[in-house]
Amino acid sequence: MKNPEINLLNVDCMEYMKGLPDKAFELAIVDVPYGIGENGSTNHTRSKLAKPKDYKAFYGLDASAPDQLYFDELLRVSKNQIIWGANHFISKIPLDSPCWIIWDKVNGENDFADCELAWTSFDALAKIVRLIVPKTGKQHPTQKPQALYRWLLKNYANQGDLILDTHVGSASSLVVFEEMGFD
Repeated sequence: MKNPEINLLNVDCMEYMKGLPDKAFELAIVDVPYGIGENGSTNHTRSKLAKPKDYKAFYGLDASAPDQLYFDELLRVSKNQIIWGANHFISKIPLDSPCWIIWDKVNGENDFADCELAWTSFDALAKIVRLIVPKTGKQHPTQKPQALYRWLLKNYANQGDLILDTHVGSASSLVVFEEMGFD
């Protein structure tokens, strides 16, 4: 396996994508803000069902999802896409898809979401992946586990694919991209 080249850029993703040629990436896997108001500072006030962790508020509050221009650019610069939280802003992705990914968090009785949905550009069947939410090691409340990224790459990427993640967050995606040999 080759040593992957991971480039973490601290730039405005819209400015970066504007400079890219069409279809520069084989796959974009993104977990953008959903626009539901979560920011890590409120989850400790949940009901008695939840066992919340008092996360610190994180930069880029989840006040709004990206605008239409973001999705237009993402579709332009990538051949295929996996977009987490698309159920919250599906009107901004003007394409139908039979292939939604459902991440069943297997989180038991609480008042957090039981699952998260990802829209994909793939012409394939919808899939459910069951992964327990890690109890420790999370940097922020919306962090995706590394096992989820491993599953996504195993099922939707080909070795040698160049992958784009515009909203890296805690970088669990980058850890897995490097581990599995993806640029």
